[in-house]
Amino acid sequence: MKLDYLIIGSGIYGAMFAYHKTKLGKSCMVLERSAETGGFCRTEKMHGIDVHKFGAHIFRTDRKDVWDFVNTISEFVPFVNSPIARNGNETFNLPFNMNTFHQLFGVNTPDEAKQAIRETIICNDNPKNLEEYCLATVGKVVYEKLIRDYTEKQWGRKCTELPPSVMGRIPVRFKYDNNYYDSLYQGVPVNGYSEFIEKLLDGVVVMTQADYLSSIEKWNDVAETVIFTGAIDEFFDYRLGRLEWRSVSFQHRYIAECDNYQGVAVVNYTDKRPYTRSIEHKHFVRNSTSGTVVTYETPSETFEGGSPCYPIIDKRNADLYNEYKRLAAIEFPNVQFKGRLGEYRYYSMSEIIEQYV
Repeated sequence: MKLDYLIIGSGIYGAMFAYHKTKLGKSCMVLERSAETGGFCRTEKMHGIDVHKFGAHIFRTDRKDVWDFVNTISEFVPFVNSPIARNGNETFNLPFNMNTFHQLFGVNTPDEAKQAIRETIICNDNPKNLEEYCLATVGKVVYEKLIRDYTEKQWGRKCTELPPSVMGRIPVRFKYDNNYYDSLYQGVPVNGYSEFIEKLLDGVVVMTQADYLSSIEKWNDVAETVIFTGAIDEFFDYRLGRLEWRSVSFQHRYIAECDNYQGVAVVNYTDKRPYTRSIEHKHFVRNSTSGTVVTYETPSETFEGGSPCYPIIDKRNADLYNEYKRLAAIEFPNVQFKGRLGEYRYYSMSEIIEQYV
């Protein structure tokens, strides 16, 4: 008898899909290429500290039923992300709020802040690139201190070469509020995301270090439907070309002689330093362990050896992705391409979980 579903990848999408279908009485098997489950959500104990191996993952949702659901799987503790930005020796609060504007302009009221920003704005009703959009929206001071260098490092391109859509909507708050997200419920699993993923997969057959792509036809005969959460272009051995991604490398540093290195979980570096962020993991969950672990994130191109993180969605890549989708429908009708890599889009964790709750 064939399985109902063969799921390729044990990240948040694959694990949540397997959990949901298993609860509905469907038979599932998960194949994971690496030695560990969890994908980019994986956490790992380092010197007694739960380390987010692939960047800070803060779960957030406005839906109480979703928050209640994740807590039935693994206990989540509230955590409010209040990052800071460093530019040279200057420190600023994020997101852009009254604390930020006081630090930048010395203002104290919302009206003073709005006037200070207006005085630096370069009006443009039809911005053609990200720089023009930012200058017309938040002005020269905010753009040069807090947006330009960080964004150019992140995307590996000048802001004059990036479309305005890269920023979407620039969050500006005229109140003293350092809460980075607006979501009603925010937190992290008290015992790390790896435990959360393992509990989602409890009762599901999981094979690690299993290379599906080396024997696609063989594995496809195992199940009625295959859920592939890897990269769609890699599935086809890049037959039509490579989809472009930005990658991030992570350098984990243990500091034995210090219990509190940066005073906050997340620091954004908005100057010319090569890394974009540093994460001090002890600040996510109360931890009395001596020493601390800080992770530095440095963006790169995927061809430099990094894993794909952020899709570069322009016309060329959007067209190429659609060509792969058409190819998949013709050649592999029983394979569904899902998740961040399979659908060539950015997903938050809540967007995935909300599909199944």
